[in-house]
Amino acid sequence: MTARQFSDIYTPLSDSLYRVAYYLLESRSDAEDAVQDLYVKLWNSRDTLDAVHNPGAYCITLMRNLCIDRIRKASRRPNAELKDDVSTDERADDSLIYKEQLDRIRKAMEKLPKSQRTVLEMKTMQGLSYEEIQEKTGLGYTSLRVLLSNARKAIKRQL
Repeated sequence: MTARQFSDIYTPLSDSLYRVAYYLLESRSDAEDAVQDLYVKLWNSRDTLDAVHNPGAYCITLMRNLCIDRIRKASRRPNAELKDDVSTDERADDSLIYKEQLDRIRKAMEKLPKSQRTVLEMKTMQGLSYEEIQEKTGLGYTSLRVLLSNARKAIKRQL
């Protein structure tokens, strides 16, 4: 993919990607950083982007996954690892926001039916592929996709 093609196809998506990142991260600077990180990843893998049939959906999925990874990292990161140039109040606010958001997600996941919760945990937390989940659960591809979709919709409604 040429730089011109990349710019024509992927640059117009920046507003949508920012909105997704802001919705998930609830911080302007974190959302901006996430969008920038995504564009760096996209640029570095631009040779493989020709195979993408729906760039908008592809990018939004990547953004959501990137934000979830950031939330997970933030929940595991001790305060000592945070940047020294960030004020103590801001660190406390960000930490509290991440913890509250993770708690809300965990509570929402606990309310899911066992099959949906199990499949969602395998996909998002363990990072398993659809094929690996199929092997472990014995579910068909379509059933797996429906369970994941329903689980994500249920969590969104609860949040």
